[in-house]
Amino acid sequence: MTTAVSAPAERRAPGSDATDSGAPHGYADELSAVLIDGATLQAKIAELAAAVAADHHLDTPPLLVCVLKGAVMFVTDFARALPIPAELEFMAVTSYGSATSSSGVVRILKDLDRDITGRRVIIVEDIIDSGLTLSWLLKNLATRGPAAIDVVALLRKPEAVKVDIEVDYVGFDIPNEFVVGYGLDYDERYRDLPFVGLLGEHMYR
Repeated sequence: MTTAVSAPAERRAPGSDATDSGAPHGYADELSAVLIDGATLQAKIAELAAAVAADHHLDTPPLLVCVLKGAVMFVTDFARALPIPAELEFMAVTSYGSATSSSGVVRILKDLDRDITGRRVIIVEDIIDSGLTLSWLLKNLATRGPAAIDVVALLRKPEAVKVDIEVDYVGFDIPNEFVVGYGLDYDERYRDLPFVGLLGEHMYR
């Protein structure tokens, strides 16, 4: 299930008179465009939740594995949109630091708190760019005896993918640009934005 995002909203130069989408949230002159607004995000999340529920055939509820920190906003809304019960688990892995692209080196910062043997595991990801971290995570969880592992990702950058991985449910394919908001950060900032936006290049270059 993949939906390509249309071209981003008209971009604005820092300091221009155009509407500054970041200003009401304390990020004046830091974003260049809104890529996906809040209403569009919520509509897509409801669609993804319905698809995941329709494919669930086990007696036990699906176990949603949220990949911290970026997916926390997504998993919260996704769990509430699911028309079936679900359980939540959290993992924290890192391959980014404060860089704008994946290092390819993965470390577990927080592991799961329970056994996943025989469970349908749904990895909930905010964004897939290189795919290196997700590929590693899939292999790691597969060794723990789940009945199935699926992936639901809100965003994917097809041009940035470096490894061949199967992603079962994708909300939006987006351009290979640096995006923030709705859990996505740059150096721990912007996670609190209620939309996905493009970070102005002057903020990280």
